[in-house]
Amino acid sequence: MKLVVLGLNHRSAAVEVRERFSFDKDEVASALNRLYEFDCVAECVILSTCNRTEIYAALEGVEFPKEYMLAVLKDLKGADHIDEDAFFFYEERDCIEHLFRVSASLDSLVLGEGQILSQLKGAYIQAYSAGCTGTIFNILFQRAISVGKKVRTNTGIANTPVSVSYTAVNLAEDSLDKPLSEATVLILGAGTMSELTATHLQAKGVKTIFVSNRTFAKAEVLAERFNGKAVKLDNFVDYAKDADILITSTGAPHYIITEREAKKIASLRKGEPIVMIDIAVPRDIDPTVADMDGIYLFNIDSLESVVEENKAQREEEARRAEPIIHDAIEELLDKLSYLTVRPMMALLTEKAERIRRRELHRALAKLPDISDKERRIMDSMSRMIIRKMLREPMIHFNEIAGTEEEGLYWDLFKDMFNLEKEG
Repeated sequence: MKLVVLGLNHRSAAVEVRERFSFDKDEVASALNRLYEFDCVAECVILSTCNRTEIYAALEGVEFPKEYMLAVLKDLKGADHIDEDAFFFYEERDCIEHLFRVSASLDSLVLGEGQILSQLKGAYIQAYSAGCTGTIFNILFQRAISVGKKVRTNTGIANTPVSVSYTAVNLAEDSLDKPLSEATVLILGAGTMSELTATHLQAKGVKTIFVSNRTFAKAEVLAERFNGKAVKLDNFVDYAKDADILITSTGAPHYIITEREAKKIASLRKGEPIVMIDIAVPRDIDPTVADMDGIYLFNIDSLESVVEENKAQREEEARRAEPIIHDAIEELLDKLSYLTVRPMMALLTEKAERIRRRELHRALAKLPDISDKERRIMDSMSRMIIRKMLREPMIHFNEIAGTEEEGLYWDLFKDMFNLEKEG
C-alpha cells in the first residue's frame, strides 16, 4: 500500500485553475462515494479550501501512482484536460510531511492561520463518515490534527496578527484605557477593509458600532450585519465625540478628517482620548493630526510596518515547528511499519495463546488439590514462557516490515506454524 497526495494550491496554480478543481462539501460527498468505483483506492480523504484542493489516497497495486491519481481527479471533475504542471504530487514520507505541514499552517497563504486545522479536521470526518478511511488514514489524519494543535500550542506561530485590519484592532485595544467590550467605535467607509475590521472588533467584544459612508444604503447594510447604527457622513463628527475608536477606510481622494475636524472632535470629547486608525489609501486623515493632544493616530504605513514585523516573528516561530513535525513523522513511520506485520504477529500470538490455555487447562485438571495461589503462579509462568519465546520473532518481524523480505516471512511462518495469511 502506498500513501500519496495529489493537489494544487496558491503556489502551484493560478486562482482560475484552483476554481476549476475545487470541491464544495456536497461535491466532496459525491466524489467520496464515487471513489468506491476505483478498486486501487483503499482509503481516501479530499481536502478542498479556497486556496487548495488535495486528494490523499492509500493505493494498492498501482504501478504509476501520479498518472493514476491524475486520471482519478479528471474523472471526478469531468475534466477534458489537466495541466500537470499546476499540480504537486508526493508519496510516502513526503506525503506525510506535506500533510503535517498543512495541518501546522506552514503551507498556508498566511503563515500560522488557524482555519486550515478545522478544515482538515472536517475533511477527515467527512471521509471517515463516508467509510473512506481505514486503519492507516485514521492513524495518519488523527496524528496530523494532533501535530497541528501541538505546533500552535508550543510555538507562537499564531500569536501575532499579520493582517492590516486585525493589527489595527490590536493597536486600538492596546491604546485604550478600557476594555474593548466597553468601547464605542465609529467606522467611516463600508468597503471590504471596514467589514474585516468590524468583524475583528466584534470578535473582540465590541458592542457599539456606528457606520458612516457616502452611500448611506451601504452604511445601513454593514451596520445591520454587526448590530450597529448607520449615520450620515455629513454628521460623523457629532458621533465621533462619543467614539473611543475611529477607523477610516473610505477610498476618498482627499482627507476626510483635516486638522479642523480633528480639533472639533477633540474639543467635543473634553480631554477624553480617541484612537484614530487610518487604513485608507490614499489616506483619510491628515497626518498632522497625530501631533494633537488626546488623539492617537495610526496610518497604513505604521500598520504595515507592524504587520511585516509580525510576519518575521511568525517565520521565526515556524522554524521552531520543524522539529515537532520531524519527530511526529518518525514516530508515525514506526507505527505504520508495524501495522503491515501486525496481522502475522497477531495470528502467531493468538495460536500460541490457544495452545497455552489448552495445555494449562489439562495440567490443572490433573492437579485438583492445588491452591488458587499456585494456579495463578502456573498461569503467570506459562504466559511468560510464551512471551519470551515470541519476543525475538516479534522484534525481527518489526524490523522487516515494509521490506522485500516481508512477503517471504509471511510464507515461511504460514507454513511453519500452519497459519492463515489474513488482514
